Amino acid sequence: MKQLSYLIAITMLAWSMQACNNNPKSKDSVEMAEDANSNGDTSAFRTVPDMGIMDEDTSYDDAGFAVKAADAGLTEVQLGKIALTNAMDQTVKDFGQMMVDDHTKANNELMALAKKKDIVLPSVPGEDHVKHIRDLNDKKGKDFDNDYIDMMVKDHKDVISLFERAEKNATDADIKAFATKTLPVLRKHLATSESLKKTLDEKK
Repeated sequence: MKQLSYLIAITMLAWSMQACNNNPKSKDSVEMAEDANSNGDTSAFRTVPDMGIMDEDTSYDDAGFAVKAADAGLTEVQLGKIALTNAMDQTVKDFGQMMVDDHTKANNELMALAKKKDIVLPSVPGEDHVKHIRDLNDKKGKDFDNDYIDMMVKDHKDVISLFERAEKNATDADIKAFATKTLPVLRKHLATSESLKKTLDEKK
């Protein structure tokens, strides 16, 4: 009887270990959107060669751009809302409000476009951005102001590169037009954040 119980226990342990190994890491909203687009009918958004250097890969596709743009936009809105409560400098609060207003507008335009094109977008920021949101949410006053604006400079340089790739390589005319329309707003954000960074650095 003891031997039978032992064999049952060993069998259950082996089964549970196999189940754990077969259970992949849960995917975030961005990964799920990318999977949905890759598994769906995206014949109108085939990958094309790209000479840009945004990511390690050297390809571009319209659906992938839309997912990354939505991820970035959702992040900027959430960080902007945090700035309204955690920032000390009024100019940083004002910048945060601009992020909320401008990126909410762009996000709504992108969602309408994605619906028209049958592209699945993430509903919340991806896990990488969520970590940044959590980090900044724990900061207050000058520490928040400096770290937030530093992040805004870097993020807007990255997202401008992303949109420039879309403007250059998009195969869909509407997506190309969205990228072209949004780029001046993003460049304004970068210029404003760089000016704020300079001012904050002088106050250190």
